[in-house]
Amino acid sequence: MSRQSWTRQSWSGLVSFARAPPLRCWGDDEDVAYDVAVIGAPFDTATSYRPGTRFGPNGIRQGSRRLGIERINVPLKTRISDHIDVVDCGDVPMVYTDNKVALRQLELANKDLLKRGVSRAATTSTKSIALDGKFHPRVLTLGGDHTITLPLLRGVYDIYGPVSVIHFDSHLDTWKPHNVSGGPWLPDEEIPVSHGSYFWYAAQEGLLAPNQANIHVGIRGGLNGWEDYDNDADVGFHISHAWDIEEVGYKGIVERIREVVGENPVYITLDIDVVDPGMAPATGTPEIGGFSTREMKKILHGLDGLKIVGADIVEVAPPYDTQDEITSIAAANFAFEILTLMAKTPLTS
Repeated sequence: MSRQSWTRQSWSGLVSFARAPPLRCWGDDEDVAYDVAVIGAPFDTATSYRPGTRFGPNGIRQGSRRLGIERINVPLKTRISDHIDVVDCGDVPMVYTDNKVALRQLELANKDLLKRGVSRAATTSTKSIALDGKFHPRVLTLGGDHTITLPLLRGVYDIYGPVSVIHFDSHLDTWKPHNVSGGPWLPDEEIPVSHGSYFWYAAQEGLLAPNQANIHVGIRGGLNGWEDYDNDADVGFHISHAWDIEEVGYKGIVERIREVVGENPVYITLDIDVVDPGMAPATGTPEIGGFSTREMKKILHGLDGLKIVGADIVEVAPPYDTQDEITSIAAANFAFEILTLMAKTPLTS
């Protein structure tokens, strides 16, 4: 009997994101070069309502089985593998008994990947936008609750300096510590970061681009008080509400985003609850009235040409999904669109 060559199918083999090659990036394969690393951040102990996003990375990978980095993204007219090498590094080991330790583990793992060299861009004669002028891998993180964005931004800051953040979400996530539950007996300095306050901390650390060059997109959640809007502006964000799309369409949303971030390096963080729970029910803090998956894809396509230095997809909680995995499939497709944007636009000055 002749030996048949093995072919990758969407239902067989190791489950990696979009069938990207799996690597032991913090072990035996740490010398292998690549351009984008996909990592998982199985963390959900800083959420304010329903936990379950520790299973998000696995769910998103499962949802990506019909995708493939070697498939053509038709609307963007791009095959990812023609431009960049993408690998799946697996999940970062994060303890579940101490949030500070877990987030520190993610910060160190992310920084370790970011400081390495790349496989393709290093051969070009152009200069990188990184502070050291060198080319570094980009990281796409599968969450995990939204708190993980803070340690991820710390790593990006070390390489590129302050970045403009495009934040897709139904909630602002810029709460001051005293607005986060902890009881009146707990001093502000002892209230830990959560998935509702991480941007406040990011602003205090200088991680965000100055001059309000950051934007929330899809906001529709309730407020603790009208002062939340003032605080949000102080943190450095513009706001595009979900209902704006009824007036200006997806093109108007895209125009506003591009106007705000300008030519800055960009970090995209996408909370799956930006999508209406009718299309993405598996999330910890659902809000009705969100974007459709088609609207989200059109908005992402409109970001073509932006210099995306990193991204994350967060708040996918598979235990609340339907049996046909619609939330995980939606998140995986958004991640695929972001990877395509990275493939199309190198980080050159």
